[in-house]
Amino acid sequence: MTTTGTPDLRARGGVDVAYTPPPDSAVRGRGVVALYMAITAVVLALLMTFGLLMRASQAGVLAVPANRFYQLLTAHGIGMVAISGLGGAGVMWYFLSRYVSLSRGILLANLGFFLAGVVLVLGGIFVGGFAAAWTFLFPLPAHSLGVWGPGATASYLVGVLLVGVGFLLLYLDTGRAIIRRYGSLGRALGWPQAFGKSTAEPPPPAVVASTVVTIINVPAIAVGAVILTVSLVNTLAPGFRVNALLAKNMTYFFGHVFINSTIYMAVIGVYEILPTFTGRPWKSTRPFLLAWTATMAMVMAVYPHHLFMDFANPRWASVMGQILSYTSGLPVLAVTAIATLANVYRSGMRWSVTSSLLFVSIMGWSVGVIPAIVDGTIAINRVMHNTLWVPGHFHVYLLLGVVAMLFGFMYFLTSARGAPDGALDRAALWTYAVAGLAFSVVFLAEGALSVPRRWAVHLAPWVALDRLGAALALLTVAAAVVFVATFLRRARAIGA
Repeated sequence: MTTTGTPDLRARGGVDVAYTPPPDSAVRGRGVVALYMAITAVVLALLMTFGLLMRASQAGVLAVPANRFYQLLTAHGIGMVAISGLGGAGVMWYFLSRYVSLSRGILLANLGFFLAGVVLVLGGIFVGGFAAAWTFLFPLPAHSLGVWGPGATASYLVGVLLVGVGFLLLYLDTGRAIIRRYGSLGRALGWPQAFGKSTAEPPPPAVVASTVVTIINVPAIAVGAVILTVSLVNTLAPGFRVNALLAKNMTYFFGHVFINSTIYMAVIGVYEILPTFTGRPWKSTRPFLLAWTATMAMVMAVYPHHLFMDFANPRWASVMGQILSYTSGLPVLAVTAIATLANVYRSGMRWSVTSSLLFVSIMGWSVGVIPAIVDGTIAINRVMHNTLWVPGHFHVYLLLGVVAMLFGFMYFLTSARGAPDGALDRAALWTYAVAGLAFSVVFLAEGALSVPRRWAVHLAPWVALDRLGAALALLTVAAAVVFVATFLRRARAIGA
């Protein structure tokens, strides 16, 4: 059977699995989700091109002025965080709306705040010259040594604040809808089944993951809004100051929780789409419920691993950061990776670009945790943290994790309506997976050689690896452009 809003995938090798019929919000919001993903696709291609330009400049292939390099670096960093959030929100809303009644108006409002914020952020960077990286660490944005003025800083900070306001509205709405449907956030997390003796059917994985994302992001964005406001006031009134270490803790609490939530939102697509290929429903087992609850608690407290270099930070915070670096990502990753393998094993499914990208994303997420744990060891972090090892590990997460999930969801939105995968799409899949992994490994190799990160100009001994990285970046971007072009062409053809 095929329910409203659930495409029949049998024509391309999948198995049609019955879903709960979506409420009206799912039908009314489908076009907005398609718009979310179109914007996500275009911006991802643009930001990946920025990354290519930076690697080519470090390799000496292009001559990008230092001030422009740091503007590109700032836009690339804050842009990837924001667009991963927008794409992940599109995935989460699309599937969560099958189980709860969400507001299409809030979905549109979030997009409006996002676009307004992006205009201000890009204006602050490329018109005003703001280039203090995505972290906007207090009080550095207000101290540019004349490179940019307070207007550029204010534009950037207000823009990020507007993006945060939109997301906060979205998560407040998901929380409202979840509580209305399940009675409490605890029930939506499956606590009666996980910790009690309830034999009732637990909430589906999409609801569990969405509830965790809602719980962690509301306080994270609220804290981020506070520190953004403080930085804005300091920019306009330099006499106003707060403790810089407190401000840094607030910034990284906000940033770390939000960027982790992007993969938690995007992985909902794996839970919902992969079973349509294998014919095996993804169940909310007790280990699954316990893993998501454990991850929810630990992800809120693990951010001090970003502050190991800050000797003034409390010792207990560093100890907690190291311990949780080893444990925070493992529960939900373990149950997801194992369940993915079990779901696929001997299922008889026919691989498509959609299913392959989703499978690659789980494997990329699994691989990416290894260099992250290495860097989360204090003794190693002292040597490696300010090297290219760090962008190496989070490029594995982003390129082969969350971004692969987003591309997989884009193919699902359109190819589910009958458009077959072409030879170019399949070639792009292999190119993206192999070149994306190799590109990230080059970063890791340079980090192991202590090549510093955030340097616009590299020394001669580093250039050979830089050129290899730039060549692999070109292949990765080319594959991504194929994904984006295919999605936009199909979406336009079907009026999605």
